[in-house]
Amino acid sequence: MAVNAVAEDGPERARSGQEHLTTTTEQGRFCVARCSCGWRGPARRARSQARTDAEGHTTGP
Repeated sequence: MAVNAVAEDGPERARSGQEHLTTTTEQGRFCVARCSCGWRGPARRARSQARTDAEGHTTGP
């Protein structure tokens, strides 16, 4: 199974000032948000939901 990494979102910054670089990755029919800090969101069928997951991660508490 091939995995294609596609950077659909630009760099995001967390509120704490620590830089978090997020991307979305295609995995078959699913899309996953990933971050440079090691965080990984759940697999989603909708790219928009994966981007929302990444935004929630970077703007979290």
